[in-house]
Amino acid sequence: MTSAIDAPTSTTAPVRTSPARALVCRGCGAEYPLAAQHACFECFGPLEVAYDPAALAQVTRAQIEAGPRNIWRYAGLLPAGQDAAARVTLDPGFTPLVAAPALAAELGITAPVHVKDDSANPTHSFKDRVVSVALTAARGLGFTRFACASTGNLANSVAAHAARAGVPSIVFIPGDLEQGKIVTTAVYGGELVAIDGSYDDVNRLCGELVETDEFEDTAFVNVNVRPFYAEGSKTLGYEVAEQLGWRIPSQVVIPMASGELLTKVDKAFSELVEIGLVDAPADGWTVFGAQSAGCNPIATALHQGTDTITPVKPTGIAKSLNIGDPAAGAYAIEAVRRTGGWMDYADDEEIRAGIRLLARTTGVFAETAGGVTVAVLKKLVDAGKLDPAKETVVFNTGEGLKTLDAVAGQVGPTHRIKPSLRGVRDAGLLG
Repeated sequence: MTSAIDAPTSTTAPVRTSPARALVCRGCGAEYPLAAQHACFECFGPLEVAYDPAALAQVTRAQIEAGPRNIWRYAGLLPAGQDAAARVTLDPGFTPLVAAPALAAELGITAPVHVKDDSANPTHSFKDRVVSVALTAARGLGFTRFACASTGNLANSVAAHAARAGVPSIVFIPGDLEQGKIVTTAVYGGELVAIDGSYDDVNRLCGELVETDEFEDTAFVNVNVRPFYAEGSKTLGYEVAEQLGWRIPSQVVIPMASGELLTKVDKAFSELVEIGLVDAPADGWTVFGAQSAGCNPIATALHQGTDTITPVKPTGIAKSLNIGDPAAGAYAIEAVRRTGGWMDYADDEEIRAGIRLLARTTGVFAETAGGVTVAVLKKLVDAGKLDPAKETVVFNTGEGLKTLDAVAGQVGPTHRIKPSLRGVRDAGLLG
């Protein structure tokens, strides 16, 4: 499966070619062709997409602004999807950037705070971005079945994309996943395989399956086509800058599972500066990471002053962040250190409080990962790690309706009355 991902599929009209030039090892720098490969043959390090700077430099603000109101307005900065007819996509992206003055005031932040709300994507999480890019690349590489290992949101997205494209899918999940995420995957009609084990067990199994003859036709979005998948996260960074009037915010707070989302938002900001689409803030930007206390190996390593990530067995309610052996953890630490940021983590009660605080002050109902991020935002302010006088963007990556159990026992009717005017009056509800 080595066909070029940017090959035109039509002979009737020219198709812009991909700016991607190679896969490059993040460890040793070895280069490989653009193909279904995720690990370096030399040092076994992870691969990422490298681009032709001259090709990226041809992209202008005007071109982007004239594009569709989804991630494909940034096609000139992505490794796949330049031919609209060949995309495997639900057209995610260009989600709301919500001003959050009440949240800022409650936390003692004097500068503007914004919430990048990716629950507005088609399957209600940021995973629609990465899946659209990965599966578009996978189709170009000749794969005929789509798959993933998932803590829930990715399973939703792969199953939905496959259904839209008319392609078979098989997704693998931990058996104890939230019921809402099981239903919102199974409804699309693909194969859904629950594993008796953690996400890390699921991921290991998928890593084995991708090497078998039986799965030779299968694109595992976060395994064999992972380099393309990861690039989809950059669109969050591009959008934030564009929605702020082509500015990079001074501070961002990002939830971490594998750590890849954080590294790619940082990469997006760097690319925008390098090709001249934005100016860097005078004192740069600062990246902060947020984890659950039940699965915090990246933050723990940072706190201990090491680059070595010690795997953990995940616990706690933030299951979408429960990756005990995070593949990009060391790179997330590097980004945070380089930008002068920090990481912290929140326990289950703090996560629940974060969900309710965000909902009450912004009208955004986040899943548990969003509760983690808001809870960590509060901790960062209280500890003096995050500057309350600088503009901050907080990333909400998923929809609260998927994790209702997290707060179901804490919210409900504030009154119960008879259906009468007296009932309303007796409850003190007439003003």
